[in-house]
Amino acid sequence: MQVLRVEPLTRTAFAPFGDVIAADDEAHHYPINEGTTERYHDLARVDVQADGGRALISIFRAQPRVLPFEVRMLERHPLGSQAFVPLSAKPYLVVVAPAGALDPASVRAFSVADGRGVNLARGVWHHPLLALQACDFLVVDRGGAGNNLDECVLPVARVVEWAGG
Repeated sequence: MQVLRVEPLTRTAFAPFGDVIAADDEAHHYPINEGTTERYHDLARVDVQADGGRALISIFRAQPRVLPFEVRMLERHPLGSQAFVPLSAKPYLVVVAPAGALDPASVRAFSVADGRGVNLARGVWHHPLLALQACDFLVVDRGGAGNNLDECVLPVARVVEWAGG
């Protein structure tokens, strides 16, 4: 088994896998509604129209995972992106690998906190939701015909040993 080091989530580090969804100074934002609202604009590329797909909005109620956690498989959605936005500021982990043929050596883990979300680009390999505390997530992904799920078992499991932060 190999240890998977958890990295803090930054826009630059996560860019090969998708978008960070956050209302922060790095996001394009401006006032609307007579200055009573700040709009954080176009935070993620929702990519769901392949083969006649449509956008779905769901809520996933995640149960906490116990660490250390063994990552034995990854999945991907070849026909569309998948966004996860927590409905609270509870921390969670995202385990990803670049789109294309799965390279087990390229698996990375990110810690996400402060209510930030992630948008996984089409075809990016990822582990299913890894909540550290019970939490609801708003999820935007693809509905429609076609097989939009591939799963792959890793030849060697990775163990996530994150202490928090």
